[in-house]
Amino acid sequence: MEKFTGIPASLGFISGKAFLYLENNFPEILRADISPEQVPDEIRRLDNAIRQATAELTIIHERALQETSKEQADIFNAHLLMLNDPIFRDQLLDRFRENQVNIEWVVWDVAREMTQKMMSSPDPLFRERAVDINDVSKRVLHELLSIKPGSLAELQEDVIIVANDLLPSEILSMDRKRVRGIVMDSGSRTSHTAILARAFNIPAVVGLALGTRVIKDGDTLIVNGSTGEVFVNPGKKELSEFKKATMVYHRRQEEFLSLRDLPAETRDGARITMNANIEIPEETTQVLQYGAEGIGLYRSEFIFLTPGQAAGEEQQYHSYTQVLKAMKKRPVTIRTVDIGGDKVLPDFQSPDEKNPLLGWRAIRFSLALPELFKTQLRAILRSSVNGTVKIMFPLISGIEEIEQALVFLDEARDECRAAGQTFAEHIDVGTMIEVPSAAITADILAEKSDFFSVGTNDLIQYSLAVDRGNERVNYLATPAHPAILRFLKHTIDAAHQRGIKAAMCGEMAGDLKSTALLLGLGLDEFSMAPQSIPRVKQIIRSVNMADCRKLADEALRGISWKQNTRLMDEWMAQYCPVELRVV
Repeated sequence: MEKFTGIPASLGFISGKAFLYLENNFPEILRADISPEQVPDEIRRLDNAIRQATAELTIIHERALQETSKEQADIFNAHLLMLNDPIFRDQLLDRFRENQVNIEWVVWDVAREMTQKMMSSPDPLFRERAVDINDVSKRVLHELLSIKPGSLAELQEDVIIVANDLLPSEILSMDRKRVRGIVMDSGSRTSHTAILARAFNIPAVVGLALGTRVIKDGDTLIVNGSTGEVFVNPGKKELSEFKKATMVYHRRQEEFLSLRDLPAETRDGARITMNANIEIPEETTQVLQYGAEGIGLYRSEFIFLTPGQAAGEEQQYHSYTQVLKAMKKRPVTIRTVDIGGDKVLPDFQSPDEKNPLLGWRAIRFSLALPELFKTQLRAILRSSVNGTVKIMFPLISGIEEIEQALVFLDEARDECRAAGQTFAEHIDVGTMIEVPSAAITADILAEKSDFFSVGTNDLIQYSLAVDRGNERVNYLATPAHPAILRFLKHTIDAAHQRGIKAAMCGEMAGDLKSTALLLGLGLDEFSMAPQSIPRVKQIIRSVNMADCRKLADEALRGISWKQNTRLMDEWMAQYCPVELRVV
């Protein structure tokens, strides 16, 4: 038995069989000339690959019809239609005869060229077809190269995924009924893989460093997502302790759920709004289960990152409407697309971008592509008649970006009116405070904002110059740093002086140690992973505002993150019962 300790990323205890997943990198396709005598063999190789890919997709499509929604199954049906489209095959053969090179290079080259052309088209139907071409061509290439990838969408048994890293798109496409846990070498608690694991209630440990080198396919694992511990091939003692810990955990879960219908109100009567963060529409079930009053952050970019589909206006409208109807008039805040940085949309990635986290992402991406941006804004506007929607712009660094975004929003309204499409006449529009310049000029940004929402994941990263995905330095990415607390205080005060609400949707909002501190700083609304809501609510219901303000005042005078961390730990030990501190 071996034990490893990483970063606890998603709560829960689980045991199961390891599934070693090392398929992130696609091999380089080499070009090789062929002789005239080899031409028939290359054509046969192509036809065989198409037949084999079709057979596999047919099985996947049939299973998707039985186990998922028709919408998901239609993705695979579209791929089947393309594989059997004579035009697709003819294009490949024309290029093949023209260049007289190996057929796998032809497939790669044609797919690359077609994808680039279609993704640059203003027509959303062409962009959707580009995504299909990319997926279908990879499946054909796998057959040509005799690569059998370990697909996360086609798992045959319950497993714990062990990987160096996982892309958001891989998390979205995996068979979540089969995935019992996730263990990763890289990542941090605020990485998007960790965020998605929490969203799907999958226990996860990240930052393990050596997991994929030590853990073998089929090993028995115990994963403790609360402590970050991973046991490899545990003995009887560890298995017995695991069973006891699991019983305690589930009992605590039931106690937390009993708070669902109670208000988040301090002992002296201060009422706080508790919202949830979501990535996909299906999460609304959890949102309501855990007693959220609304959705404070709908990360709309995950519609764009879902494999096999492109986010045209109708697809977006359907997704937003699904969420709004499920929430039954509870407010839903949709953040406009935050593509870029560590959430890469390959067809829009700039090959010469040296530092994506400081580059073309979020609102900068949207403002540079007005038609794509207005497509999203029209979809949000049209969906607004089905509930209470708010719009939020990400990564705002100055007033100019808000003003330009609002111009595009007005143009989207005019386009909806011209098309006879109805929408809510008043929609609150908010600003995300994620970079130091936004926090420092919060008083200026408040003049053009109906609300603020602090994204602490990026605010901490940019303020402290810490790559939160770098295991060597991510210990520095702490909300207890004096600079972060001062930024938060300034932002919240600027919002209140303008008469607007200050919310937080970053991971700090769901951190139990930070709850009382945020109350003392004056935060109005908390938004977090749905399963974190009962824990934070129980903390809120156990404290009073006078004590929280004293804590905040003392922390604002702190000179280091270590001092503030000790202060928060001591405060929790004094004011919160032991059972509230046990996660």
